[in-house]
Amino acid sequence: MGAITYDMEIPSSISAEKMFKAFVLDGDTIIPKALPHAITGVQTLEGDGGVGTIKSTTFGEGSVHKSVKHRIDGLDKENFTYSYSIIEGGALDVFESISYHIKIVATPDGGCICKNRSIYTPKCDAQVSEEEIKAGKERASGIFKKVEAYLLANPDC
Repeated sequence: MGAITYDMEIPSSISAEKMFKAFVLDGDTIIPKALPHAITGVQTLEGDGGVGTIKSTTFGEGSVHKSVKHRIDGLDKENFTYSYSIIEGGALDVFESISYHIKIVATPDGGCICKNRSIYTPKCDAQVSEEEIKAGKERASGIFKKVEAYLLANPDC
């Protein structure tokens, strides 16, 4: 089975600049606040927050996985793009590699669209169902929407 790629676009009423700052630049503190039961913390293990930085995300009780480590592969603050790869934990028992590419694009109404490309490369003997892919899409969309709701409830962030 080859790489599984899916693209997703999620609209928001939040400006692209504010969403990028909350979701990417301040995500280590905002995302656990927006999803306190799902993500209990994000810690920088190595690096300064730029390309090459290694971070660990710890998930809440009831999660399938306890934690995951990821490496920042790309970060462009002017064009609101961010890429990272899972390097340890999570679903790497089934996948050879997992990478995410995010671009937040401003819309004419002052909001934004989060464009997310996820690339999963299964291990040669792994079988991945459409249901599992759909569940991954829903989780990614849910995180973005929870951050949006947090920003709407806390406009001074």
